[in-house]
Parts: sequence; structure tokens; C-alpha cells
Amino acid sequence: MRVSPIALLCLLLPLQPATAADQPIDAPAQVMIVGTYHFSNPGRDQHNVKSDDVLTPERQQQLDAIAKGLLRFQPTLVAVEWPADVVDQRYAEFRAGKLPTSRNEVVQLGFRLAKGAGISAVHGIDADGDFPYEAVQAWAEKNGAMNRLNATQEKIEATANKLSALQHSSTIAAALHEMNLPENIAQDYASYASLLHYGSGSEQPGVKLLAAWQTRNLEICARLVQSLHPGARAVVFYGAGHSFLLRQCVSQTPGLQLVEANSFLP
Repeated sequence: MRVSPIALLCLLLPLQPATAADQPIDAPAQVMIVGTYHFSNPGRDQHNVKSDDVLTPERQQQLDAIAKGLLRFQPTLVAVEWPADVVDQRYAEFRAGKLPTSRNEVVQLGFRLAKGAGISAVHGIDADGDFPYEAVQAWAEKNGAMNRLNATQEKIEATANKLSALQHSSTIAAALHEMNLPENIAQDYASYASLLHYGSGSEQPGVKLLAAWQTRNLEICARLVQSLHPGARAVVFYGAGHSFLLRQCVSQTPGLQLVEANSFLP
């Protein structure tokens, strides 16, 4: 039997791994949003989970287990809550073993996973934004709505305290699993949506705050979308307060498919 030259060439050439260019043009980019708390306790949010020291041997083992679980997703891209220029510099130092020890979740989760997956560059997708809470508070004080506003703040603080206790008594993965339950993400966003109560007529401080928050998250999501290609498998590490809007953006953007973090967290 004679073998055609083309068939013979196919037999002789080694199999090549699939690349981005090999993906079908309509292959969805799969995106996993991993909402997290701030490991280094910067205290910049109104309500903060109090993190134990993640540099202890026990916590480092837990972080290795998280990375091992997320590696089952076979990520091709990792995005994090730092500006792009900062990430470019620090991830290069991290890979070279020259980055000073850091408790930040960008390093402990994002850089760890990217290095384990053999990813050469991490995407910093953070964007600045306003959060004009003072105007909401002033309107509430002037219009007898402080009891409602304080009740919302107390509920958020109780959630943060619950998560602080959970990661202290259990594992980092247990806390992340709790934060990434869809029902808890929706409940967290309800606190933002309640801002629509604060205003009347042409004075709408609640609307302005909510719009500013949504604009920031859309800018973050735009940076993410612009970094993706068909068939990409992206893991995004971000403060859990952003989860609802980032998940919404991913779910509603053509060509993207949302993946649940808890399917891969240990």
C-alpha cells in the first residue's frame, strides 16, 4: 500500500500542544472568580476580616492545598487585584526568588498558582474608583435614616467577624469556600443595593455611590475581558466585595463562561 506524501509527513511530525491560535474562534473563555479576604490586614475597607498570619508552616500547607485544588482547573491565565505595572515587576521578582516575603493574597494565592501552572505573566487588572459614602451618611443623618444605615453596617460587620472566626478556627480554604457560596455573594451585594434607599428627588447620594462602585467593577472586568482569548481558562483573585459584579459581568459577556470556585477549592 502506498502512503501519500502528506500522510507520511503527518506521521513523521511530532504532536504539538494546542495553542491559543488552535482554539475554535467560538470556544468560550472559562473564568473563575475567587473572592478572598485580605491576608495582610491592611484595614482599608469599612469592614475587614482579621486574618491570621499566613506565613506559618500550617497556613502555608493550607495555601499549597488551595493551589493544588485550583490547578485541577488547568488555568492558562491568572488575574489579580493589583495594577498591571506593579504585578509585572513583582511577579518577575517572585519567579526569580527575589521578591521580599509578602503576606498579601496576590502573592500567596495569585503568584503561587501562576507559578505552579507554569504561567509566565500574571495580569494586574485593578482600577481606581470613588466610594462617596460620606454623602450617603450625611443624607441619612438629615433624613432620619441612620437606624437603617447602622443596621446594614452592623450586619456587614457581623459577617466579617464570622469569617474572621472561621479562618481562625479552621482553614483558609474553609473561609474562602464560605465567601464563594453564590447565596453569600448575593447577600453581600444586597448591602450595596440597599443604597438605593438613600435619596429623594434630584438628591440621590445612594445612586451615585452605587454607580461609582459599579463603574469601578466594570473597568476591572473590561481589563479582564481584554486579556482573554477563546478557550482561555482564567482564575481571578479579588476582594470578595467585588465578586457579585465581576461574576455578573462574566456571566453576561458573550464568549465567557463562569466557573464556580467552590468546585475546585479543597
